[in-house]
Amino acid sequence: MNRNWFLIIGLSMLTILLLIMIVGPMLPYVQHGIEGGRIRFPEEGGLMKAPFTPEQQFPFGSDHEGRDLLSVLIVGTKDTMLIILGIVVIRYLIAIPLGLLATKQNNPFSWIVTSWNNIFSSIPVIFSSLLILCIPALVMNDNRLYWSILLLALIEVGKVSHVIREETQRIVRKPYIEAGITIGISPLRLAVGNILPNTYPAIMVNFFIDIGRTALLIAQLGIFSVFISQVFVQLNYGTGEMVNTSLNWPTLLGQARKDMLSSIWIPFWTCMAISFTVFTFNILGEGLRRYFDKKTG
Repeated sequence: MNRNWFLIIGLSMLTILLLIMIVGPMLPYVQHGIEGGRIRFPEEGGLMKAPFTPEQQFPFGSDHEGRDLLSVLIVGTKDTMLIILGIVVIRYLIAIPLGLLATKQNNPFSWIVTSWNNIFSSIPVIFSSLLILCIPALVMNDNRLYWSILLLALIEVGKVSHVIREETQRIVRKPYIEAGITIGISPLRLAVGNILPNTYPAIMVNFFIDIGRTALLIAQLGIFSVFISQVFVQLNYGTGEMVNTSLNWPTLLGQARKDMLSSIWIPFWTCMAISFTVFTFNILGEGLRRYFDKKTG
């Protein structure tokens, strides 16, 4: 009997991620590690300024605030995953009914899905995200976090709806669906009882793969120093800067270009955490695809 190693490995990696997210912040070492301190005074004299290199006290090094990078990554897991899941869940809550309603050709919903997909598929997602998140009214908005999650979700609603519509159109051509239409079963009953259960596997697979893609997207935004949660802090008269208000992972990539030369451990371990998340959901999605293919084969 062939085992579905993709599903086994994906579920194992997801379990590790959930344990880090739930249990990690409670560890005494982690709670102490996020206190930070930009200046340290070694016993041998002198002073050291953050970020600090990896050593016994800081196995992954520290960030620019002098906080233990390992602790920051562990604590930031929850914020990062909530942002990613918020984007993807909202996207699918809109895309699933829209894709189902667009199944019939030449109706308004079909036109909306096609237009939405064409508009945002013509340019890379990262460019659309940068353009939207840098709108002046959104940059200074007190509810930037929630607006950012909503707008990032909406960007690819058209793409997801298009995939669901294609899958639904394939299913409605099946003989049992045509027979149901012939004997007069209502469209709502057909959708709930026959179409949705058969589109469920494709939706589940795409949902988990989309989580990995969204994790990569917000990492790219971090490299461009575009943060989903931020506030404006005035430094001197007439000057100020945008400061992140969350410990989510992409914020650690805000100085990635400078850190590549001076503090390589910051982008390295942050990219490792993001890569682990991307691989987790891609492997899990592939495992689910093989599971459903075997079940229906």
